[in-house]
Amino acid sequence: MSINTNTPPVVDRGAWLKERKALLAREKAHTREGDAISAARRRLPMTEVESVELIGPNGATSLLDLFQDHDELIVYKHMFHTGQPFESQCEGCTLSIWHTHDAAYLDARGVAFAVVAEGPWDEVAQFVDFMGYTVPWYSAYGVEDPVFADGYGTLLCFLRVGDRVFLTNEVTDRGVEAIMVPLKLMDLTVYGRKEPWEDSPEGWPKAPQAYWFWRKDGRPVPQWERPGVTPVIGQDGDHSDH
Repeated sequence: MSINTNTPPVVDRGAWLKERKALLAREKAHTREGDAISAARRRLPMTEVESVELIGPNGATSLLDLFQDHDELIVYKHMFHTGQPFESQCEGCTLSIWHTHDAAYLDARGVAFAVVAEGPWDEVAQFVDFMGYTVPWYSAYGVEDPVFADGYGTLLCFLRVGDRVFLTNEVTDRGVEAIMVPLKLMDLTVYGRKEPWEDSPEGWPKAPQAYWFWRKDGRPVPQWERPGVTPVIGQDGDHSDH
């Protein structure tokens, strides 16, 4: 029996454990396949890149400097709409990087982490200050090297060998979900992400669009709904700060 059409069937604990263990076998197979893919990833060749000059809080900074005292570096390439206010910046990139405020565990394992935005540093710096980000940010504005000239919304992995820098991996699109904690947690729930593309039973709640974190009717994504971002005009024409 079901409580209603929008919930799973109700069974006793024994029956539930039987179903859960059956799915667990598939989950373990998925985990092992992920491990095998990671093993293949570690065997990919690498390609040398130039230590391009970026702009950060201390002025010009080479890509080599982003490694600090580590041999490995992960960079998130953050889209940036030059000349636009905070609330008009990329929703997907904001969701991605919001959950990586502290890279201490990467640092402890010898991996540096930094964000490189495509906008000019003076605008990027204001955005970083407003959002309260604590990981290092830099600007690649005007950099023509193909590694940073386009393809933002991407994670890059680098290896340093002496004074030489090599690109070892690059992921984009759904590959970036590795740092989108809310999506991974919602995947564990009964209703999932509530996105239209998901395979869910009939009657399961669905959001009207796949990317629910995008702005709707001019309102900002969740982390921007706070004082100082932008005035929101209500139906009666009154303004309230959000």
